[in-house]
Formats: sequence, C-alpha cells, structure tokens
Amino acid sequence: MVKPSDIFQCQMCGDCCRGYGGTFVNEREIQRISEYLKIDTKTFLSDYCTLSGGRPLIKTSESGYCIFWDKVCTIHKVKPRMCRVWPFIEAILIDPSNWSVIKSMCPGIRTDVSAKELTACVRQVLQEYEREERELFKPST
Repeated sequence: MVKPSDIFQCQMCGDCCRGYGGTFVNEREIQRISEYLKIDTKTFLSDYCTLSGGRPLIKTSESGYCIFWDKVCTIHKVKPRMCRVWPFIEAILIDPSNWSVIKSMCPGIRTDVSAKELTACVRQVLQEYEREERELFKPST
C-alpha cells in the first residue's frame, strides 16, 4: 500500500496557505486556536475570521496567504483539520483527478500513482486523523 510519504513531501513553500477558498474552522478548532493565541473565541472570530455561507473562515492577508502564514504556520500546533490533512482531502475521494489540480500548485506532490492507490492512501490519512481526534477529545470518565 502506498504511504502518504510516498506521494507527498511537504516543501514548506506555503503555496497551500495561499489563494481563494480559505480554511473553514469548526467550534473545536476555534476553541483550540483561541486558547493557543490566548484570546477569547469572540475576539478570534472577529479579528481572524470572516463568514462565508454563515461559517467562519480564516482570513487571508493582502498577499493572499492565510493570516497565520509568516514563512511558517504560526499556529502549526493547533492548525485546523483542513491544514493538518492537506493534501489528503475528501475532494480526492470524490474525484481522484483533483490530485493533479493540487499538484499544479504544490511542488511536493507525486502523481505517478493509480487512482485506487491514491484514494486508499487518502482514506487512511483521514481515518487516522479522525482516530487521533477521538483520542485527544475523549471524554474523561
């Protein structure tokens, strides 16, 4: 089975942190990032997010990069799910040709892998992320 590291090696270029679309954040991510920044969630939402379709979206700077990008991700330890799993996103499961679209803006992606291997790898990454999240936020008993 193809491993994530077989088909993606982050180049730390920040290209995934730039462009239209941005990163939506959920309540758990808002809480986590706010705590990391030592601000309340209301301040985080008003200062660092805009609404798109009624959902909070992390703002981009005038340069087009995420406001938390400064040659590195300044919230790396608590970055949202979309950023954590990138480029292994659900859109690949819907249409594996999206991998080639992502490759056009990401120098760390290999495309010489079959759609079957690619989707299996993406599923594995997403399942592992969900497992880690469940463990991290398991209710105390």
